[in-house]
Amino acid sequence: MGQKINPLGFRLGITQSHHSIWFAQPKNYSEGLQEDKKIRDCIQNYIQKNMKISSGVEGIACIEIKKRIDLIQIIIYMGFPKLLIEGRSQKIEELQKNIQKEINCVNRKINIAIKRISNPYGHPKILAEFIAGQLKNRVSFRKAMKKAIELSEQTDTKGIKVQIAGRLDGKEIARVEWIREGRVPLQTIRAPIDYCAYTVRTIYGVLGIKIWIFI
Repeated sequence: MGQKINPLGFRLGITQSHHSIWFAQPKNYSEGLQEDKKIRDCIQNYIQKNMKISSGVEGIACIEIKKRIDLIQIIIYMGFPKLLIEGRSQKIEELQKNIQKEINCVNRKINIAIKRISNPYGHPKILAEFIAGQLKNRVSFRKAMKKAIELSEQTDTKGIKVQIAGRLDGKEIARVEWIREGRVPLQTIRAPIDYCAYTVRTIYGVLGIKIWIFI
């Protein structure tokens, strides 16, 4: 049977680069990995807490972490950065303190930068968050998928595939539904494909959303 591989890991070194850039000895590697996870979770929780927008989209596309001996540099790519721009310096300082508490680094400086993405709906993470918000408000899943595809078509993507799995519309039996627009060549390694898997908790249970975008 066809084995599904994560399209980002499959393309590492060709069209995809790493989201974390640092070097560690084999015995310290796992600590560094867990530290990265903590940093990413901390940023996401902070933004969820301080969310004022009603749409339910956090708008983090990806978080890049670069570590040196004395510095941790974090770049947050956001689609809608007005969350952190109002009272910007205070917010970022607060976030820095939170992260420092989380990973208790004393001798390393944390540097946070926020970059804005020009067309947020061309990014699978933000689209998935949009669909998740729709599903929580009990919009039918087909409508949500079609709306997401429409939004992504405005940002000149060549193709998109959206898949939702779980108890759709609260049905007893879980199933998988997907829609594709344009072409999504997963086998072509040179084709730059952006991918995101996202879980959303609804009243009926957990749904999984997967989005592939051919940029």
